[in-house]
Amino acid sequence: MIKQHILALRIGVAPLALLASPALAQTTPAAPPATSPTTATTTDEADDQANAADEIVVTGTLFTRTDTETPSPVTTVTAENLEQRGISTVQEGLQQLASNNGPALTNSFTANGAFAGGASAVSLRGLSTNSTLVLFDGLRTSYYPLADDGTRNFVDLNTIPDDIVSQVEVLRDGASSLYGADAIAGVVNVITKREYQGVGGRAEAGISERGDAATQRLSLTVGHGDLLDDGFNAYVSGFYYRSESLKAKDRPFPYNSDDLRTLSGPDGTPGPNNTLSGIDASGAFNGLSTAANFLVRPYNATNTAAQGRFQNLGACSTGSFTQLTAAQLATTATAPQQVCNVDFTNEYGVITPQIERFGGSARATFTFGVDSEAYGEVNFQQSTSSYTGFPSVFYGTAPTGVLFPQFSTASSAANRAAGSFPLTLPIYVCANGVGSANGLNTGCNATNGRLNPNNPFAAQGQLARLIGRDLSSTTFNQTRSRVYRGAIGVRGSITPDVKYNVGLTASHTDLERRREGYVYIANLLTAVAQGTFNFVNPSQNTQTQNDFVRPTSIVNASSDLYQLQAVVTANLAELQGGPLQLGVGGTIFYEAVNAPSGNPDSFGPTQRYFSLNAFGTSGDRTVKAAFFELDAPILNILDINVGGRYDSYSSGQNYFSPKAGFKFQPIRALALRGTYSKGFRIPSFGESNALPTTGYVTNNSSLFNDTFLRQYNCTVATFSTCPTYIRSGSYGLTTLASPDLQPEKSRSFTGGILFEPIRNLSFAVDYYNIKKTGAITAPSSAPALLAYYTGQPIPAGFTVTADAPDVNNPGATPRVGFVASQLINSDTIKTSGIDGSINLRHDFGDVKFSSFLDASYILRLETTFPNGTTERYDGTLGNFNLTAGTGTPKFRATWLNSVEIDKVQINATVNYIDGYNLSAQDQGTDYKDGGLNPGYSPTGDNIPEYVTVDLGFRFKATDRFTFYTTVLNLFDNLPPIDVVTYGAHLYNPVQGGNGILGRYFKAGVSVGF
Repeated sequence: MIKQHILALRIGVAPLALLASPALAQTTPAAPPATSPTTATTTDEADDQANAADEIVVTGTLFTRTDTETPSPVTTVTAENLEQRGISTVQEGLQQLASNNGPALTNSFTANGAFAGGASAVSLRGLSTNSTLVLFDGLRTSYYPLADDGTRNFVDLNTIPDDIVSQVEVLRDGASSLYGADAIAGVVNVITKREYQGVGGRAEAGISERGDAATQRLSLTVGHGDLLDDGFNAYVSGFYYRSESLKAKDRPFPYNSDDLRTLSGPDGTPGPNNTLSGIDASGAFNGLSTAANFLVRPYNATNTAAQGRFQNLGACSTGSFTQLTAAQLATTATAPQQVCNVDFTNEYGVITPQIERFGGSARATFTFGVDSEAYGEVNFQQSTSSYTGFPSVFYGTAPTGVLFPQFSTASSAANRAAGSFPLTLPIYVCANGVGSANGLNTGCNATNGRLNPNNPFAAQGQLARLIGRDLSSTTFNQTRSRVYRGAIGVRGSITPDVKYNVGLTASHTDLERRREGYVYIANLLTAVAQGTFNFVNPSQNTQTQNDFVRPTSIVNASSDLYQLQAVVTANLAELQGGPLQLGVGGTIFYEAVNAPSGNPDSFGPTQRYFSLNAFGTSGDRTVKAAFFELDAPILNILDINVGGRYDSYSSGQNYFSPKAGFKFQPIRALALRGTYSKGFRIPSFGESNALPTTGYVTNNSSLFNDTFLRQYNCTVATFSTCPTYIRSGSYGLTTLASPDLQPEKSRSFTGGILFEPIRNLSFAVDYYNIKKTGAITAPSSAPALLAYYTGQPIPAGFTVTADAPDVNNPGATPRVGFVASQLINSDTIKTSGIDGSINLRHDFGDVKFSSFLDASYILRLETTFPNGTTERYDGTLGNFNLTAGTGTPKFRATWLNSVEIDKVQINATVNYIDGYNLSAQDQGTDYKDGGLNPGYSPTGDNIPEYVTVDLGFRFKATDRFTFYTTVLNLFDNLPPIDVVTYGAHLYNPVQGGNGILGRYFKAGVSVGF
């Protein structure tokens, strides 16, 4: 048998886990024990390991075993692993899994417009967050009430109670018939400590070399009783964690600026000036695609453009006025004399939100009879994530015809052609608001009203078009989740050959979303019509005036999960290789989500906020399932395992998902293994019953073809020279849920080899291949965009809504405002790759050395559409519909090395994540053609790999005190510059991770009594 060196190899680390108690790694053995007093105060490790030699349960199987190598590959992350690497939370550790790739959801994305802000989720195999099943001690838990990208339900990793976690088992095998057929990409099983004795605690603080992004962590755990000697154990644990927000201005160029003129591509192509001055890299003024502060333009009585330039209202509350040159003024007849030059990223940009978490846990375990055990556990955790955002807009990105239907009528065609904007300041205002808020001045006049004090052209009888932001007032976003979780259960033996395990769990998530500073459209129009808001100098408005126009939005959402599960296993006969075992089980669980929209338009298009996410959904269902597993070690060298699961949903879907595997070990040093399984995932609540959700995608050359670009004397190759009108801005990608969606189905197989040529040196390599059919997705918007811009009929299934005409290009085809499409079952998604690990341990006398490498390589990730075309994403920024432009790097690895001498331990970790090409076939480019590169990417079409090194030092001063310090990102290597990814400013938040913090120091002490 291949010898595994596994830390804390215990019987029943989490006996309340019905399907996987103390799950232990096959391919990724845990690192050597850290010198942590809190670990020393738990049950004696030597006794536990002796017991574990007789009885081990591994994630992915029902049975106790005498070895740890099952047909399915499993990765184990222990608390000691995280301590060695200087990682403070389990959430952060899971984000750094080699098998986590593609559309993962990081905490930093909260501050960059994530639909599920305030949460974190992993994406095994690059198959999105809803293809990974997250369990707590083998049982399900409630979803985060918000959905990733408005469609995908997932479990928030921030709700993991860090200080009572013994280890996390990651089943890297598609579709587990034991835990749920929806585990298409794999299972993450969080296992809590079975018992704890004594008093242990930790105090830790961290700060970057630049003096920011500080963190603090405090924890205390108290336990009493020995299960072996006393027959019981009980412990309570509490913790507090805080991570300060990091501003973009606190990092060097270009991460801190929108002015990219000094950034250039290999051929010298300069970047644009994306500050709100409207001055491009060449120094020309190309118009106010996004206006700073407030600017007005005169309109005549029929609301068509009058002669005259834009004018500034008030001073620049942020930034400074820039006087335009004569050449710049000549570029457009409506250019203002001077513009407010504001670098939004530098002034308001946030890299990471402020995070505050605290909570408590309690657990009691009792033994009775010969080998029976009962337990009860409760957890509470509150997690708050907040950040200040950009100033609120006083105009929206929604096109005129959508937001204000009166501008869609034939009689207003001239207004639209003239670039009419729905928010105009009328000439006269009336206290009762008789005057039309859209500026048409149909009810309020000199007789019943007064000249509008906020319209500088009122005395000349002209309306004023209003654009811009109140730069003195920023927005504020906060999510606060409270998670309540409880579990009780009992396990034992009916006879020496028949065992049972029964458990019940309940969890509830309460989420409060608070948004401040966003403009409520109806109130804004009322203020405009009545002249009750000072647009000339917004700082003069009272708090009451501001609160009326920008009322605070507080929305509460919740989710629930209740589950009862029972398992019985039996030894049926004795085969040559061991006992023939049969396990059967059943479960019933109820899950529900109630997430009202924070910005519904059910009362009309004006009864909503500008720019707030409109996601909302609700639903509930009951699932009944029966499952079985048969393990047959028919020979000493061959073990055959088969299983299956039948799921029945109250929403009408039913499915049987089989699974089979083998392990062949011809010699002690070599084992071969493999699995085959099928999976089934019904549509999530967000996919089948959600309000329309809109995300914004930046315009780029791949959205246009030569016919369109030739109108502006530029090509795909010279896209960076196209007018700002063409290459700036974004369009809304609106996703519509569908109650008619069918379940996704999957087929998965793995094959691997385990090799231990000499004692204490082992290798593992596993190949995986997953295929999903009927994948639920939004269709690529590229065909609709190309059809619109070239004047062709819009393809079936799409709705394209034009934006308002550009004021500086009134005769040009308006940019796309929105592309809407309904979710469909259409695609076949395939992913394949190789996981590998190397584990080495050797003692050089008093010096103990260990080295562990964990790596994952994606061979291919692609989607095939019903028409037969295939898009490939591995090694590129695709799939945008899944990854928010964070892409799918092909290779990821972590290499941990540890040297222990007496009471001192030194740990060094190398983190590697591959580079990728600036292309994405779902955005209209060819595979790895660099088609998304705007020309000023410093590294050309390819973003390089990203490597960081962490160094840790631990000193066990006494049996009760251990001091430690860690330097993360030792060489202060900031992430590669990525000018396309929009999940963060100029770097990839998944590839870059916490590397954007730069060199980071942590120090702490752990105590145990």
